[in-house]
Amino acid sequence: MSLAHLFPLPLLHSGPWLARLKRLVPGLLLCAAIAWLASELAALPWFASHGLSALTLAIVIGMLVGNTVYGWVQAPAAAGVGLSKQQLLRLGIILYGLRLTFQDIAAVGATGVLIDALMLCSTFVLAQWLGQRWLGLDARTSILVGAGSAICGAAAVLATAPVAKARADDVAVAIATVVVFGTLGTFLYPVLYQWLVPTLQMTEAGYGLWVGSTVHEVAQVVAAGGAISSSAADTAVVAKMVRVMMLAPFLIVLSLWLAKRPGGDASVGADQAKGPVQARQITIPWFALGFVAVAGVHSLGIIPPQALAIGVQWDNALLTMAMAGLGLSTHVRSVRAAGIKPLLLALVLFVWLVVGGLAVNTWL
Repeated sequence: MSLAHLFPLPLLHSGPWLARLKRLVPGLLLCAAIAWLASELAALPWFASHGLSALTLAIVIGMLVGNTVYGWVQAPAAAGVGLSKQQLLRLGIILYGLRLTFQDIAAVGATGVLIDALMLCSTFVLAQWLGQRWLGLDARTSILVGAGSAICGAAAVLATAPVAKARADDVAVAIATVVVFGTLGTFLYPVLYQWLVPTLQMTEAGYGLWVGSTVHEVAQVVAAGGAISSSAADTAVVAKMVRVMMLAPFLIVLSLWLAKRPGGDASVGADQAKGPVQARQITIPWFALGFVAVAGVHSLGIIPPQALAIGVQWDNALLTMAMAGLGLSTHVRSVRAAGIKPLLLALVLFVWLVVGGLAVNTWL
């Protein structure tokens, strides 16, 4: 498998590479500036305490710029912005494996892995059933909202978008639901814990596992877990990391499922899926396999700590730039046009994650 196949960068294609580089620089610099600002804001106590990560802030800032002054520089910046939200995103997902090891799975035990798997599968299936059959949403939106709720918020939405062939507006809508209900969860879970301690005799470790298996974003997991204790936060983060590790097999299964759908396209709605089945080439998410490979190398413990820290920093930068590029290319009118239905779907999924997640955690 060639590097050009994995990352079809314009720089790797034929043509004067210097001219192509000049076309990319303005957009890359703009995305980098937004990513830097988002990272600085995310480090402030108020944003950190509310679970608002640099990824979330980058898309918000990107949308503000994209719907105001971006039109003045869109022509020279378009190529670099496109590179950020596509190729840099794939590279960022691969490097995300530097945050995980296979030992993380052992840390939560078989029960923790089973809980994560049950919550992921049930949440995503519920999203498809409710979204397409009852709310009449298109498959792309249902898939993205389901993935964001079931796995790891904005990062899962971004990783799922290429497989589902989603548009920037679909991605923005899905991420908005993650922001709304994930942020709500950071306040709700600690309050519920105070009520559940005398009722269910929930331990801090049990609370951490509940949070890690159901809350959307990693930053939101840290905030919700840390509101109780550091040990609860530690358990929550490990459970969340195991859930994140399930992203790669999820994307592969999703690709196989989409290939077998009537019409073979995620854009086919539930009401259109009655025609003859058309063959479709399976889209293998190579970046997901790269994610697993990097996590495997990390598990061996052969990466020096300093190199690991640098790699994580680069990964943060790449993913944040991808979010900035996404925000810049998202139009508010298109998000508004999506209506209340995606939020309604996300609300039902949030209730399931809180209540159903509590039931599953208590039962197991």
